[in-house]
Amino acid sequence: MMRLITNRHDNGHVNRQAKSGFLLLKQNKHILIMSHTFHIPVLGLGYSVDTPIKVSRFGISSVVSIVDDELIERMRKNYYLKQGETYIPIEKSEPDYRSRRITDYLNLMNWIVNEQFAELRRQPFGHHHDIDRYFSLLPETSQLKKRYTNLLAMPEGKEKRNADLVLRGLLTKGAIDVNIMSKVDKVNKDRDGHLLGDAYTDALAALRGFANSNLNSSLVLSAGMNPRLYSYLENFPDFFPDENGHFKKKVILKVSDFRSALIQAKFLAKKGIWVSEFRIESGLNCGGHAFATDGYLLGPVLEEFKTKRTEMITELFNMYQAALEGKNLVINHPPELKITVQGGIGTAEENDFLLRHYEMDATGWGSPFLLVPEVTNVDEQTLNAISKATSEDYYISNSSPLGVLFNNFKNSSAEKQRLERIAKGRPGSPCNKRYLVSNTEFTEEPICTASREYQHLKIKQLQSLDLNQADLEEQINAVTEKLCLCEGLTTAALLKNDLLKPRENQAVSICPGPNLAWFSGIFSLDEMVRHIYGKANLLEKVERPNMFINELTLYVNYLKKDLERHAKDLTDKKAKYFAKFKEQLIQGIDYYKNLIPEITNQTLAYRQEMLTQLHIIEMQLAEV
Repeated sequence: MMRLITNRHDNGHVNRQAKSGFLLLKQNKHILIMSHTFHIPVLGLGYSVDTPIKVSRFGISSVVSIVDDELIERMRKNYYLKQGETYIPIEKSEPDYRSRRITDYLNLMNWIVNEQFAELRRQPFGHHHDIDRYFSLLPETSQLKKRYTNLLAMPEGKEKRNADLVLRGLLTKGAIDVNIMSKVDKVNKDRDGHLLGDAYTDALAALRGFANSNLNSSLVLSAGMNPRLYSYLENFPDFFPDENGHFKKKVILKVSDFRSALIQAKFLAKKGIWVSEFRIESGLNCGGHAFATDGYLLGPVLEEFKTKRTEMITELFNMYQAALEGKNLVINHPPELKITVQGGIGTAEENDFLLRHYEMDATGWGSPFLLVPEVTNVDEQTLNAISKATSEDYYISNSSPLGVLFNNFKNSSAEKQRLERIAKGRPGSPCNKRYLVSNTEFTEEPICTASREYQHLKIKQLQSLDLNQADLEEQINAVTEKLCLCEGLTTAALLKNDLLKPRENQAVSICPGPNLAWFSGIFSLDEMVRHIYGKANLLEKVERPNMFINELTLYVNYLKKDLERHAKDLTDKKAKYFAKFKEQLIQGIDYYKNLIPEITNQTLAYRQEMLTQLHIIEMQLAEV
């Protein structure tokens, strides 16, 4: 029998729903009664691993990495004990331990957040409790905030008591979303060395851990398409709509250009999986791994999403509808599809322009929250270092064993340790967690290019070749640049929560986006949120280029370095790639010249400075 799904997303109309005291008001695709217009993206492996426990009760959504189940198991123990509950270990010797650890940790976080939120909703208004902080954090345009202000001004009586009950019913928690890097998908073996099936690869086990949890939230898939992982989504009913057209679990794709986003979404739609959000991220002006596009700049990318949004939804829905019919499900209207943006946003004016001009549903603020100790896990030494850092301290490197560009911090303790090991003639790191093993150049079993084993073998091979000294040093430096991220990106969380064992490595890797260079100091959650919404300005005395100019500069520098690397062995194919890359940047500059007059929330002097900077960059590019 075919199940009919009633879809309730009526675009362009006001739609009121009353359910359990919750009033949802929609108009022109935008929720009027809402909490926040920003989210906190995933930050490394450990920096945001428990951020929901710190911000969800205030209506702020955040993203947790579920790559490292060993870190998750330690955090699971930490929070069970903090809550006065019994902790029962899930040992590696147990079946499906990875997904079970993830499921239980997510359920534990959900329980803690629900308890926090229930307590917040019970608190009286106007006594400086968390419930008052909830509203103080909201933007001035929030309908919730206006209702709260009106409530406080009302005289005591029945009307105020009714308004009090309604307002409490309108409060919403921030989502506990999770992130999986699609390509981090190592094949695993059992204790006897036999290969386990596809369902037990790292990414699929992590997906199963989320799917089996009791969360009502989203899975953020990043780092490109993994057909095996994407196909596995079909196995879990929570990713399909219920009879009211609602999803218990949604899918978000983190993308950097329109074409790849559409390809991935089509693949999923044909399997009956709807993409509920495209999370557009700057190719280079972001934290963590930097997936450079072929010269496609953020502004033109956002423009393409804006102009093709309706067409894209129609195309995807036709595929999705047909796929659901094959599963005996009928849906008559496209589910909601949000488009958000993140990477390099630094001011309230930039934030507002993205929301207004490109009609974005929300924005993501990541790296600045590394300077907010009550939100993220940054150890004291690293926090002090990044709070005083300048733009020269951040750089895009080839440090990642994944072979993808990686945003690095020169003054991190992990980077210092890497150089010390090279100086001692012992480059590379012990490889304990093995999440990023991929190389079989010297071994039958894959090993990590950041490992001591690989670097020793590779350097020995290079030294046996007939290379001149300059080439040898250059190639050895490329080998030893690789850094262990499995441990480095979790150590800060272990240090901050006092979970690091006595003999464990204390070196910390951190991967902020270059935008963090403009922020100096250590801030509270309230200060950072006030900055996002324009109620304060943490960059008041800082001369900072517009985010689009920042990204353009990063791309021009990237092109120059890439050209230098291939100058000696430039093939026709690579030459065509560089020509196309440069042409895309030229087109992007022309686009920004036309865009600048539309940035009306900035001063005329600001816009003129943007235009001057564009001309300077254009001249630099002409010389490439």
